[in-house]
Amino acid sequence: MAASLAGAAPPQRSSVARFDWFEYRGDDGRPEPGAAEYANPVLQGFYPDPSIVRVGSDYYLVNSTFDWFPGIPVWHSRDLVHWSQIGNAVDRSSQLNFGKLNLSNQGVYAPDISWHAGRFYIVNTCVGCGDNFVITAKSPAGPWSDPTFLPELNGGIDPSLFFDADGSAWVVNNGPPPEKPRYEGHRAIWLQQFDPRTLKTFGPRRVLVDGGVHPEQNPIWIEGPHIFKRDGVYYLIAAEGGTAENHSEVVFRSAHVTGPYVPFAGNPILTQRDLPRDRPNPITSTGHAEFVQTDAGEWWTVFLGVRPYADDQFNTGRETFLMPVEWKDGWPRITSPGEVVPWIAKRPALPAQPKPAVPTSGAFTVRDDFNGSLLPPYWMMMRNPDGKWWRISGGALELDARPVRLGDMANPSLLARRQQHLNATATTRLSFDPNSDGAEAGLVALQNDEFWYFLAVGREQGGRVIRVRRRAGAQDAVAGTILASAALASNAPIELRISAHGGSYDFEWSTDGKLWHALVKGADGTVLSTKRAGGFVGAVFGLYAHG
Repeated sequence: MAASLAGAAPPQRSSVARFDWFEYRGDDGRPEPGAAEYANPVLQGFYPDPSIVRVGSDYYLVNSTFDWFPGIPVWHSRDLVHWSQIGNAVDRSSQLNFGKLNLSNQGVYAPDISWHAGRFYIVNTCVGCGDNFVITAKSPAGPWSDPTFLPELNGGIDPSLFFDADGSAWVVNNGPPPEKPRYEGHRAIWLQQFDPRTLKTFGPRRVLVDGGVHPEQNPIWIEGPHIFKRDGVYYLIAAEGGTAENHSEVVFRSAHVTGPYVPFAGNPILTQRDLPRDRPNPITSTGHAEFVQTDAGEWWTVFLGVRPYADDQFNTGRETFLMPVEWKDGWPRITSPGEVVPWIAKRPALPAQPKPAVPTSGAFTVRDDFNGSLLPPYWMMMRNPDGKWWRISGGALELDARPVRLGDMANPSLLARRQQHLNATATTRLSFDPNSDGAEAGLVALQNDEFWYFLAVGREQGGRVIRVRRRAGAQDAVAGTILASAALASNAPIELRISAHGGSYDFEWSTDGKLWHALVKGADGTVLSTKRAGGFVGAVFGLYAHG
């Protein structure tokens, strides 16, 4: 329970919203793993499209962020289970301009991280802002370079790099098929050489896979390719079937990096689409994997999956899961037919590491008191910052109430962190006495520009009020619809709380942190699900001011 607000001095009317702290709490009631076990997902919440690389005893991982800024979180681990965010690869507006991109389906897709000769590489696609590019760094924590674009890959997505033992380097990516597409979702996997010194592609572009494992069956969305080598054989893994419940991972192999690549007769090597839809506590939509071999010789994979609460509805986005890779007769497999992705499994044979300061799996609470000079790296905003509208001052986070709204496809005064549990609570204490009837500040639960809830402190006819606004699609007004409101008796600081319970959300307020008043209970949380809102991101809780 937060400390009492008794004795706090009322703020002056202002266009600045002051948030004293923010607390995130989540608990899905799942069993905790034992000392020799780990729990899936290892990165809960909107952390899709994982890519991983090992350098010595260290493992580094990156995820997609679309047009949230800063973008492409960079993670570090030594046991593949406990991960700590060490930076963001896109943290300067000079690197990429997200402009007015659509938050839910544009921006940076599926980054790939690799290491070669003392240098880290991330290749990626920025949909709507320059196409395919590569950035480099001496340290994975950054700083990362400005992008070098790869124009020969234009029109494709999901590039990744492979460095061969002979010193050659190759970029493999999803792209249009060599002929006119035969059907919606008809794509191909292409290969071209890459110069790691000049950061340019060169030589002929080759098609490795046209369509997918069974071209005669019109497979859709072959993507997310990675090439690696084992015992002198080249393997190509890729996602197939789209990112919904038919998602899967497939594998091909060849004696030469340039092919031809032969598909595994037992494909797919990872999927959950062959399981009953009505099974309890499902993990679904698994795919987009990358393999890593430990220094002890074990093979593991990270991949994306989702945790729906009902009817393929999930608000937490696509998350990062971990499983071992089993090899038989020269072919890898992650799940056998009918095998479920485990919630708890035996951990890798690596020295156990302490739990990170900011947990990413299981039940946990994270509180931000805004006492430092910088925000933690998991805080983010919609698109590139348009000016300096936030600051940490006197142990609080201050946001300027600017005339940029949620839904303007721009950069509102919003700072957010991911919802990482189906059952989660976000709480904050706000000092804000708006200087006009048009100014509001408070706590949001948001999926994208067109789907959100806003628990707002505002002003009406000279008095302070608290409201819940909702926008549930493009057909709604940009400002949303007011679901409920109540007058506030004073201008003193106020605590705000949003609680998620799967597909239901509650909105409450308190003047002392003890007695809570419900403004809206049981609101429809499915409007924050990917199924309703569309796109590829997940829900966030955020601090927001508008005026």
